[in-house]
Amino acid sequence: MIIRSVFYTTEQASESLYNYVPTEWICIFFVVSYSISTAVHTGQALKYKLWWMIPTVTFAGIMEIFGWGARLWSSQNPELLMPYEMQLVGTVLAPTPLVAAIFVIFGRIINQLGPQFSRLVPYMYTVIFCSFDAVCLIVQAVGGALAAQAVNENKSPTLGGNIMLGGIAAQLFAIVVYICLAVEFFLRRKYNAPLHHQVIEFGKGQHSMSKEVQIMIYGMSFCTVCLFIRSVYRTVELADGWSGSVIANESYFNWLDGAFVTVAIYTLNVVHPGIYLKRDATVHTSKPDGNEFVQNDAC
Repeated sequence: MIIRSVFYTTEQASESLYNYVPTEWICIFFVVSYSISTAVHTGQALKYKLWWMIPTVTFAGIMEIFGWGARLWSSQNPELLMPYEMQLVGTVLAPTPLVAAIFVIFGRIINQLGPQFSRLVPYMYTVIFCSFDAVCLIVQAVGGALAAQAVNENKSPTLGGNIMLGGIAAQLFAIVVYICLAVEFFLRRKYNAPLHHQVIEFGKGQHSMSKEVQIMIYGMSFCTVCLFIRSVYRTVELADGWSGSVIANESYFNWLDGAFVTVAIYTLNVVHPGIYLKRDATVHTSKPDGNEFVQNDAC
């Protein structure tokens, strides 16, 4: 197979909507990588019956395949507008449902380790953060559509870009808030400083954090760092403008977007909640009158 982008001239690159020609073999690498991970995630979701992983992680993988497939198309036909519009929307939106999965996993971890140490009850992490994530997804989609339409009409995509920037910046803010809440939770648990009068009744041999949960926490934290770096990059990229030096640098995009999201999604293949989080966690909550009620949470 001829790596065509190698043979494009500087003039052709300058005429490209990217201000460069996407490197074909890199696009192929990411399409294949995301395809493998997405297929494995689908199988894992079915195997462990974690249906929420399908509209989150699996959907993120499909969107990445869509985006990088469009960039592969552009590597062969850099002058075409349609693949540029497709990759613009695909690569911007794809990590959003992946972030939502991290929020859900954190809520599951809290339910197992002690909701009394959390500022929010476990299910509220899914309700609040995933709802906010969905709003960010819609904002980014609207911005991407407006930017693509502007490019199609030979107009300035600045308005659409600014809307996309607002969506990505809001998502970055949500990640920062989530990190702060996570840090507070783990510190309160470490120093036994509960926020609520609530007691976890651990099963036999589970008086301390299990090795499996520790691994899940490390994996979740690593994913969070990867997605945080990607969000910072995309925020800087769009803030720099459509004619800026950041958006015109292919290496920045390949490493800070493609590579970090790839590592994040593969990390969840290896450190999967179906493997490292118990399906059932029983929480015994003390009421003010001294009685107890039992709350069962299934992952």
